[in-house]
Amino acid sequence: MKNLLSMEHLTNEEILHILDRAQAFENGEQPQVVRSYNVANLFFEPSTRTKTSFEMAERRVGCTVIPFDAGFSSALKGETMYDTVKTLEMIGMDAVVIRAKEDEYYNELLEGIDCAVINAGDGAGQHPSQSLLDLFTIRKEFGTFKNLNITIVGDITHSRVAKSNASALTRLGANVRFLCPEEWAGDFEAAHSWEDVLEDSDVIMLLRIQHERHAVSKNFSKDGYHDEFGLTAEREKRMKTGAIIMHPAPVNRDVEIADELVECERSRIFQQVRNGVYARMAILETILKGRK
Repeated sequence: MKNLLSMEHLTNEEILHILDRAQAFENGEQPQVVRSYNVANLFFEPSTRTKTSFEMAERRVGCTVIPFDAGFSSALKGETMYDTVKTLEMIGMDAVVIRAKEDEYYNELLEGIDCAVINAGDGAGQHPSQSLLDLFTIRKEFGTFKNLNITIVGDITHSRVAKSNASALTRLGANVRFLCPEEWAGDFEAAHSWEDVLEDSDVIMLLRIQHERHAVSKNFSKDGYHDEFGLTAEREKRMKTGAIIMHPAPVNRDVEIADELVECERSRIFQQVRNGVYARMAILETILKGRK
């Protein structure tokens, strides 16, 4: 595996290998990286969890992390993504981790770039490392994906998390459903009422409303969205025994989820953050081990 660009590019076997390695790291196994590699994190959109999680994972697998500040880079002078990455490759980068606002920005890097490219989120396209940590979280909880009812709730059409998870989870045997306002379903068939999905869901995965990606924002008040599509305390009480709550974060409390549920017994929201370090260690090890 040279790059990680999209969940669509991974086989089921590759997904399960990464999950197995993530579990091994959580169990205390040391990474099998043969030398120190140079890695730079190019984040052209804001990030807390993904950026710091990758930095922690890079250090844990023995990489040298080279600082890169997108706000002071030559991209502000009009430099293309290709030229930025090629420059870093020539300086000595073995891998770059990139988040950008453009969908499939990585297509211009597929020829002429030899360093590994790890997609940390492309516009409303894909977020493969988030999907892998979500899969890791779910498998730790249930031991399998087969026949699980997984309901993804919120801004589906603009969510790279929804698209990445829908693809991978379906291939692994889960039953993926969506709940959202009608105009936010995009290419997916979705329910528009909690009554259709609440009581038989094994996993409820909530999404933030991505106002920055809406040309025209849906006219929901904070309370209006929470009442209609948010996971309220009343709805949580009707969830099935053993069901869990997930969210890729950042969380807007009392919008997509009631404040009191963010750290309730069912919630795995902060465990997802912790699991992200192990998943990203597994991604880095898998990619870097294949480099000469």
